[in-house]
Amino acid sequence: QVQLVESGGGLVQPGGSLRLSCVASGSIRSVNAMGWYRQAPGKERELVATITSGGSTTYADSVKGRFTISRDKSKNTVYLQMNSLKPEDTAVYYCNADITYYRGSYYFKGGYWGQGTQVTVSS
Repeated sequence: QVQLVESGGGLVQPGGSLRLSCVASGSIRSVNAMGWYRQAPGKERELVATITSGGSTTYADSVKGRFTISRDKSKNTVYLQMNSLKPEDTAVYYCNADITYYRGSYYFKGGYWGQGTQVTVSS
Protein backbone atom coordinates (compact mmCIF):
# COMPACT_ATOMS: atom_id res chain seq x y z
CA GLN A 1 0.00 0.00 0.00
CA VAL A 2 1.17 3.50 -0.84
CA GLN A 3 0.36 6.72 0.99
CA LEU A 4 1.02 10.38 0.36
CA VAL A 5 0.90 12.69 3.36
CA GLU A 6 1.04 16.46 3.00
CA SER A 7 1.95 19.01 5.66
CA GLY A 8 2.80 22.68 5.98
CA GLY A 9 -0.46 24.42 5.18
CA GLY A 10 -1.92 27.18 7.29
CA LEU A 11 -3.00 30.80 7.47
CA VAL A 12 -0.62 33.45 6.17
CA GLN A 13 -0.90 37.14 5.37
CA PRO A 14 -0.64 38.41 1.79
CA GLY A 15 3.00 38.64 0.80
CA GLY A 16 3.98 35.89 3.19
CA SER A 17 5.50 32.48 2.58
CA LEU A 18 4.70 28.85 3.28
CA ARG A 19 6.48 25.59 2.53
CA LEU A 20 4.45 22.49 1.81
CA SER A 21 5.85 18.98 2.09
CA CYS A 22 4.56 15.66 0.82
CA VAL A 23 6.04 12.30 1.79
CA ALA A 24 5.36 9.07 -0.08
CA SER A 25 5.54 5.87 1.95
CA GLY A 26 4.78 2.18 1.53
CA SER A 27 6.05 -0.62 -0.69
CA ILE A 28 7.68 1.77 -3.13
CA ARG A 29 10.07 0.72 -5.85
CA SER A 30 10.41 4.20 -7.32
CA VAL A 31 8.67 7.55 -7.26
CA ASN A 32 8.46 9.01 -10.74
CA ALA A 33 6.86 12.39 -11.48
CA MET A 34 5.46 14.33 -8.53
CA GLY A 35 3.34 17.43 -8.45
CA TRP A 36 1.14 19.85 -6.59
CA TYR A 37 -2.43 20.74 -7.48
CA ARG A 38 -4.91 23.03 -5.78
CA GLN A 39 -8.65 23.44 -5.57
CA ALA A 40 -10.36 26.61 -4.44
CA PRO A 41 -14.02 26.60 -3.31
CA GLY A 42 -16.34 26.32 -6.28
CA LYS A 43 -13.49 25.79 -8.74
CA GLU A 44 -11.93 22.89 -10.57
CA ARG A 45 -8.72 21.33 -9.32
CA GLU A 46 -5.80 22.88 -11.17
CA LEU A 47 -2.17 22.05 -11.65
CA VAL A 48 0.29 24.21 -9.72
CA ALA A 49 3.68 22.63 -10.42
CA THR A 50 5.28 19.32 -11.40
CA ILE A 51 8.73 17.82 -11.17
CA THR A 52 10.04 14.75 -12.98
CA SER A 53 12.38 12.13 -11.57
CA GLY A 54 15.13 13.90 -13.47
CA GLY A 55 14.32 17.25 -11.88
CA SER A 56 12.58 19.00 -14.78
CA THR A 57 9.88 21.36 -13.56
CA THR A 58 6.74 23.00 -14.90
CA TYR A 59 4.60 25.70 -13.34
CA ALA A 60 1.20 27.24 -13.82
CA ASP A 61 1.53 30.76 -15.19
CA SER A 62 -0.19 32.14 -12.10
CA VAL A 63 2.60 30.94 -9.79
CA LYS A 64 5.71 31.35 -11.95
CA GLY A 65 8.37 33.36 -10.18
CA ARG A 66 6.67 32.94 -6.80
CA PHE A 67 6.52 29.17 -6.19
CA THR A 68 9.33 26.64 -6.38
CA ILE A 69 8.88 22.87 -6.52
CA SER A 70 11.72 20.60 -5.43
CA ARG A 71 12.20 17.03 -4.29
CA ASP A 72 14.43 14.85 -2.15
CA LYS A 73 14.51 11.49 -3.91
CA SER A 74 16.22 9.80 -0.97
CA LYS A 75 13.23 10.70 1.21
CA ASN A 76 10.49 10.25 -1.42
CA THR A 77 9.49 13.81 -0.60
CA VAL A 78 8.35 16.74 -2.71
CA TYR A 79 8.24 20.34 -1.52
CA LEU A 80 6.46 23.48 -2.65
CA GLN A 81 8.01 26.74 -1.50
CA MET A 82 5.39 29.46 -1.86
CA ASN A 83 6.49 33.09 -1.66
CA SER A 84 4.68 36.39 -2.22
CA LEU A 85 1.39 34.68 -1.49
CA LYS A 86 -1.82 36.30 -2.68
CA PRO A 87 -5.42 35.85 -1.51
CA GLU A 88 -6.15 34.09 -4.80
CA ASP A 89 -3.69 31.36 -3.78
CA THR A 90 -6.16 30.28 -1.10
CA ALA A 91 -7.10 26.66 -1.76
CA VAL A 92 -6.67 23.09 -0.63
CA TYR A 93 -3.33 21.92 -1.99
CA TYR A 94 -2.95 18.30 -3.05
CA CYS A 95 0.16 16.28 -3.69
CA ASN A 96 0.18 13.84 -6.60
CA ALA A 97 2.76 11.20 -7.45
CA ASP A 98 3.29 8.55 -10.07
CA ILE A 99 4.66 5.56 -8.17
CA THR A 100 5.98 2.12 -9.01
CA TYR A 101 5.23 -0.16 -6.10
CA TYR A 102 5.65 -3.79 -5.09
CA ARG A 103 2.88 -6.26 -4.53
CA GLY A 104 4.21 -9.72 -3.79
CA SER A 105 6.71 -10.71 -6.47
CA TYR A 106 5.47 -8.14 -8.93
CA TYR A 107 5.51 -4.41 -9.29
CA PHE A 108 2.84 -2.07 -10.58
CA LYS A 109 2.51 1.56 -11.47
CA GLY A 110 -0.16 3.93 -10.27
CA GLY A 111 -1.05 7.53 -9.54
CA TYR A 112 -1.71 8.59 -5.97
CA TRP A 113 -3.15 11.63 -4.23
CA GLY A 114 -2.62 13.00 -0.76
CA GLN A 115 -5.46 14.06 1.49
CA GLY A 116 -4.85 17.78 0.93
CA THR A 117 -3.67 20.63 3.09
CA GLN A 118 -5.46 23.97 3.45
CA VAL A 119 -3.64 27.17 2.54
CA THR A 120 -5.41 30.41 3.42
CA VAL A 121 -3.98 33.79 2.46
CA SER A 122 -5.76 36.57 4.29
CA SER A 123 -5.10 39.67 6.33
